Amino acid sequence: MIAALAWLDYSERDRRRALNVVDLLREPSTVDELGLGAVRDAFADLLVPGTSTIQTRARYFLFVPWQYAELERLRVPSHQAAARGRRAEIELIDALSDSGERQGVIGIQARRTLKRLPSSVYWSGLLAWGIRRFRGSQPQYYESLDGFYSARRALVDDDRNPVSGVPPANWNPGLPRAPRGFPKGATFDLTAAEAGFLRERILFSHRDSLLAFLVGECERAEVTFAWEHPQHGRFREPFREQLAHARLFSEGMHGAQLLYNLLLAEATGNDEWTDSFSAAMAGWAALVSRRAAAFAGWDRRRFWSIAAEGGARVTRRTREFTDSWLDLVLGAGPTAIADLEDARQLIRQREHKLKGQRARLRNRQALLLWRGDAGSRQMDFRWAVAQSIANDILDGLGSGA
Repeated sequence: MIAALAWLDYSERDRRRALNVVDLLREPSTVDELGLGAVRDAFADLLVPGTSTIQTRARYFLFVPWQYAELERLRVPSHQAAARGRRAEIELIDALSDSGERQGVIGIQARRTLKRLPSSVYWSGLLAWGIRRFRGSQPQYYESLDGFYSARRALVDDDRNPVSGVPPANWNPGLPRAPRGFPKGATFDLTAAEAGFLRERILFSHRDSLLAFLVGECERAEVTFAWEHPQHGRFREPFREQLAHARLFSEGMHGAQLLYNLLLAEATGNDEWTDSFSAAMAGWAALVSRRAAAFAGWDRRRFWSIAAEGGARVTRRTREFTDSWLDLVLGAGPTAIADLEDARQLIRQREHKLKGQRARLRNRQALLLWRGDAGSRQMDFRWAVAQSIANDILDGLGSGA
């Protein structure tokens, strides 16, 4: 069976989310099997704005505008821009590879067959950080170039002397210049000036976010979750509160993710998978037990309010499922959940409401396609990506280059 995603005239944000779903489907452990993605993404957008789960390194926030600025300098016409842009992005892959870069190179395996180009991965983030000034989609950008060139020509006379008016710009005027010969010799190492520009963009555009705090006041870190950061005690509002709610949601709902996989393992009769997820459930129960006071004092009404502030489009069923699960955890206790029939039935019903006849727990053929993991990874709200990008910027700031 082949699944397809299609849209006609949705917003750029909806288009980006649909493309991200396509990419996430390639990594089973991150798939949103229980329909919690809207809440997860809302908190991620508040905490680390401009990021996405498929971004890799900070310098792509410069690579992409450098490539497009070069198209504009050469006055590449609209009908050729997409093809010329793609060619430049493939050349960048080769240049990074030739420089010895491997970790984080988008398209390093696919090369010329790459479907999702880095420019599309970073397009939304470039606007969110104020690096991109053109507000439309990439196809709209290409279509606009002929008119863009005409508008700029209208601001000079026949002798190329400027006349009155402000020339249009698709990119932030403070964008650092591309290195001479770019993309030849390209690496992911940011110069101090480049890192300073990116930090300034984040601070200016999202001063009250966790991401701004990371690049503005923190030292580099390598931790699994934001709440494990060594400077967590210095986190301030509003992101301190946002992260506290996000953590409780992540920890609490991780049990539902694990129980779903345990039910699948039991249904397949695979003892190894069953033992693995039983152990994972036990570990989750121990963690939630240690955090009992935090869960008992959790203001979930405030939690849902913050999710709405982040733009979450949460359906009534999603909210009911989440609250019902958490009520069971608090009522029966986390150690009892794995064997609690009410909890198991809640998971079965949730999958059926989301997938209908394709639900694995009701459809034997769908179950046979399961390969031992379906969305079991605990939600980190894009922390892995944000940490990598923040560390790149911090390294660049300290490079002295």
